[in-house]
Amino acid sequence: MIEPITIGLIGLGMLAVLVVIGMHVAYAGAFVGLIGIVLTIGARRVRDGDIFDVIEKGWSPGLLNAGTVPFSELAHYSLSVLPMFILIGYMAFHARLTQGAFYCMRMWFGHLPGGLAVATVFATAAFAAVSGASTATAAVFSRVAIPEMLRYGYPPGFSAGVVAAGGTLASLIPPSGILVIYAIIVEESVGKLLLAGFIPGIISAVIYAASIMVRVKLNPALGGEKLGDVTWSERISSLGQMWGILFVVAVIMGGVYTGLMTPTESGAIGAFVVFLLALKNGMTKGQFLNGLAESAKTAVMIITIIWGILILVRFLGFSDLPNVIKELILGLDVNRYWILLAILLLYGVLGMFMDAIGMLLLTLPLVQPLIIALGFDPIWFGIIVVKMVEICLITPPIGLNCFVVAGVRPDIPLSSIFKGIWWFFVCDVLTVALFVAFPGIVLWLPNQMLGAN
Repeated sequence: MIEPITIGLIGLGMLAVLVVIGMHVAYAGAFVGLIGIVLTIGARRVRDGDIFDVIEKGWSPGLLNAGTVPFSELAHYSLSVLPMFILIGYMAFHARLTQGAFYCMRMWFGHLPGGLAVATVFATAAFAAVSGASTATAAVFSRVAIPEMLRYGYPPGFSAGVVAAGGTLASLIPPSGILVIYAIIVEESVGKLLLAGFIPGIISAVIYAASIMVRVKLNPALGGEKLGDVTWSERISSLGQMWGILFVVAVIMGGVYTGLMTPTESGAIGAFVVFLLALKNGMTKGQFLNGLAESAKTAVMIITIIWGILILVRFLGFSDLPNVIKELILGLDVNRYWILLAILLLYGVLGMFMDAIGMLLLTLPLVQPLIIALGFDPIWFGIIVVKMVEICLITPPIGLNCFVVAGVRPDIPLSSIFKGIWWFFVCDVLTVALFVAFPGIVLWLPNQMLGAN
């Protein structure tokens, strides 16, 4: 009779085929998971019999087991933070926080080599603190920053590459939806993950900005025309454009850090503040209702993916495949960092063909037990994985942020955008190496957390 481990391997193969032929990852995961649970339960109950006996014995208990997953695994308070963070992003657009962030950063950093590009990077980092969505950040700054850079003579491909790369910072800087999803999958603290992403997100932005200045120093033609002089009083005055973003950051980071609020409560207060700002800046009733509807659609889409993959995860648990793979790899006589490098390369390859959420949901059930067994911190690994997701957002052939920028700016060829991001790809690889070499950079802030959420 077929063994559960064999069923697990066949299930993974079937899943890969379904995803490649175009089935949505949520439905592919749920279908393979359901069939796999039925077969593994049946195989354990029938030692001598054919496949029909296995299905008969496993059908009812398998259906009941899989049917409990959507509620039992998702009826958690921590998941309610997701729609709050998504809503903040939709409201932030109507609150015109993009324009305010770009204006402020232009006042402060416009005098540097490649000043407008540097200002764009820091403005995307600031907007990421109220957006949490990389594609949304790239889309809005394609409308705000690229026209300004083109007006001052920046090359189109370089300008688009800056926006595409800057948009990826929303994956790390709280409120990051990807970090919330990671925390839910691996059952880690949402609060600690959000705090852990803050410093790496800022460091990533600084490295991007430094690379821009170096490139412009080496090739002044990239920097376009220089901006006019700005007085210190104008710089100080421009901070008034940022108070909404700073308040939301203070609420989310302060509330989570001190333990006075859960991430959901911090997100709700942040959404309310951004809602008030949007009303102040003329958001209409129709725009408000559309924002609520789009937030609900996005949240439901993500939750559907999660429960579909969690059925698959339960099947893999029944088959004992994660443990077998873990023991097999741990039996190799190699340094654990070589195994980590192989895992990161796997994410790099998968990211060329899959979206971020699907990639995390499909791989973490197998990878996470191995990472813990190797002695790596799961919070630290979460940041490393999300940083890899950032890299995948700007690398071909998928490079979702590049496609978003090209969709907003059809006058800039996609090939030029991909050429414009190669330097940022190098920066991201070096940044990952930095976080691997010095894990304290990632773990310092969450280790200071006063309350566990």
